[in-house]
Amino acid sequence: MELIIGQKVAYPSQGVCRVEEIESKKIGENSINFYSLRVLSDNSIIFVPMANAENVGIRPIISSIQCKVLINMLSTDFDAVSCDWKTRSRQFTEQLHSGDVFEAADVLKKLTFLGHEKKLSFREQTLLEKAKFLIISEITNADVSDEDHLRAEIEALVESACEKHLLLQPKVMSVAVH
Repeated sequence: MELIIGQKVAYPSQGVCRVEEIESKKIGENSINFYSLRVLSDNSIIFVPMANAENVGIRPIISSIQCKVLINMLSTDFDAVSCDWKTRSRQFTEQLHSGDVFEAADVLKKLTFLGHEKKLSFREQTLLEKAKFLIISEITNADVSDEDHLRAEIEALVESACEKHLLLQPKVMSVAVH
């Protein structure tokens, strides 16, 4: 995958970055080309070897069409949530580290649902906030939306998904709480 200077990309767990430059650095006897990525949320810089960019999970941000699909997906029902907190934690962490914004949406919906049923652990609350951040970061950069308006819209859509889930799978709720 070739990235160009100025291009916005999604970096797993960091959100949207801009390719600032392509640099060559001498490491030992080898000269390695790096992408210099500026993380838009905190203005930090990440250096990623060009040869590893795809393995790291860097990808172009979603298109405006994919953005609409993502927004529609936020209000749809979702699969049952695991009752085992270790399994949930591992699954949610893997989903967020995948770099797939649609996986982040799944995490957001499930953790929001769980948050209605019980107080989320610190770890789950952190994963919930990370999922919300990744989704908002990607949509605002793909579709140039107002972040405050978008945050409220996302929360409303996710609440709608939770209501659908409760209606379609009511037995899951009582099992997931225990």
